[in-house]
Amino acid sequence: MDRSEAPSSIIDLDRATKTYGDGPARVVALHECTLSIPAARMVALLGRSGSGKSTLLNLIGGVDRPTSGAVRVAGSDLAAMTEAQLVLFRRRTLGFVFQSFHLLPELTAFDNIAVPWLLDRALTTARRREIERILDRLGLADKKNRYPDELSGGQQQRIALARAVVHRPKVVLADEPTGNLDARSGREILDLMAELHAEFGATIVMATHSEEAAVRCHDRIFLDDGKVLKLEQGVPM
Repeated sequence: MDRSEAPSSIIDLDRATKTYGDGPARVVALHECTLSIPAARMVALLGRSGSGKSTLLNLIGGVDRPTSGAVRVAGSDLAAMTEAQLVLFRRRTLGFVFQSFHLLPELTAFDNIAVPWLLDRALTTARRREIERILDRLGLADKKNRYPDELSGGQQQRIALARAVVHRPKVVLADEPTGNLDARSGREILDLMAELHAEFGATIVMATHSEEAAVRCHDRIFLDDGKVLKLEQGVPM
C-alpha cells in the first residue's frame, strides 16, 4: 500500500517495555513492543495468560507507564503527562470495559452510564436524553433505576459498555469483556460491541481468550512472553 493511502494510526508504541521489580525478582511484562493501530478498527489481543495482553492495555490506557520506550494515543505522549493530565485524558479520550464489570454499586444503571459526564459535572438535558436512547437501544429502558446487584451479568456488562462509549471516546479498551458471561450472554455482548463500534466509530482494543471474539475483529495481535509474535490484518466475519 502506498504510504499516502495507509490508514492513520491512533495508537503507536515504539519499543515500549514494562518491567516490574528489581534484581532476581525483575519481571519483563512487555518487551520492546513496537506497534501501530489504525483508527476506527476493532482489534483483538490474543495470547495465553501472562503473555502481556493486560499490560499492553494498561500502557495504552495510561494506567501504567512504560519503563522505557514510548506510547502515544490520539496524538498524545502518555509518558510525558502528569498524573492529573492522565486522569483527564482517560476520562475524555478513553472508555474502559472490564471482565468484572466494575459498575459502582451505589449508583443506578442510568447513573453508572452517566459517570463520564457526572465526573465533569456536565450532565445536560441533551445528555440525559442520549442515555435514555442508549438504554432503550440496549433493551434496558425498564432497568434504568435498578442497581447493579439487581441486574444479571449480561445486563451489567451492557451497562458497562454503554458507560464506555456514551461520551464518544476515541479509544475503547476491553479486558476479557465476555470472560464472566455464559455463551449466550457473551455472544450478545460481542454483537453489541460490533453495533456500538459501527455507531460511534471508536477504536476498540480487546484482550480476549475467545476465538469467537477474535474473529469479530478487523485485526488480531498475538503476544507471548511479553512480545508481539505476529499481526493478522483482515476484516471481521
